[in-house]
Amino acid sequence: MKNKSKQSMETTYNEENILGTEKIGKLIRKFAIPSIISLLVNSLYNIVDQIFIGWGVGYLGNGATNVVFPITMICLAFSLMFGDGSSAYLSLKLGEKKDKEATKGVGNGIVLSVIVALLFCILTLAFLNPLLNLFGCTDALREFAVPYGRIIAIGIPFMMIGTTLNSIIRADGSPKFAMTSMVLGAVINIGLDPLLIFVFKMGVSGAAIATIFSQFITFILNVLYLRKIKSITLSIDSFKLKFEAVKKVVSLGISSFITQMSFVVVAAVQNNLFGKYGALSKYGPDIPITVVGIVMKINQILNSIIVGITVGAQPIFGYNY
Repeated sequence: MKNKSKQSMETTYNEENILGTEKIGKLIRKFAIPSIISLLVNSLYNIVDQIFIGWGVGYLGNGATNVVFPITMICLAFSLMFGDGSSAYLSLKLGEKKDKEATKGVGNGIVLSVIVALLFCILTLAFLNPLLNLFGCTDALREFAVPYGRIIAIGIPFMMIGTTLNSIIRADGSPKFAMTSMVLGAVINIGLDPLLIFVFKMGVSGAAIATIFSQFITFILNVLYLRKIKSITLSIDSFKLKFEAVKKVVSLGISSFITQMSFVVVAAVQNNLFGKYGALSKYGPDIPITVVGIVMKINQILNSIIVGITVGAQPIFGYNY
């Protein structure tokens, strides 16, 4: 046990030493490149998802996923707030050599993510139709949006907790593991989409099942990582909510939350405007909603590169600050 404890301390010291002494360029490459790759793959699989739905269901299927998308973006906003807040807190406290406080921040961030994820799952299932109305769902899209949204809602806990853990894993000095768990989930999604949509004729429901299964795989891998986390030692006490830790985690992650929520507001306003004024055009309300959703997903490719660099650099900045 003593040898194991000594080895754990040496590992932590080595990781801290790297963040504090290694050349900046090398650190940026180590942390940013895996982040960029994972976000790019995630963006590309969203596009591939739309292609399969378009081929197998039609443009109404694409439009249905686009009116459900703001719901997942709200969930993502909270999971990023807890994940980015926890990872920033971890980096800052490791830099200050306050490992016990770092442990408390990570544990509290995870607990917050679990509570909010379960709450959102229940609320989305209970109020799916009003939410779809809020995000500009038309009568034609509702037929596909409701079954798709119900299945996606079931997967909300996996998506939210998995995303939160992904940020923490990156800050722990394992950006490649964080990348692998996300990429593996995306690859599984791409593989399941044609199988469930075309072979089993499940339509948008098949696409939703493929999505939540891939999220479940990422979630499981990230949870398993917690058993071998390098920079801190998690205990039961780490997961007891403390006001000061919660306040700090939320304050550090609030910028990620606001940024993500701004996309939700834009998407909701756009969908409603296109639904209203598109009905007056020769295209009708459904095609404009579908088109703008697809374009937004393509736009994520560029955003992935920019966000990947900043997310990858965060542990370096936090530790040395």
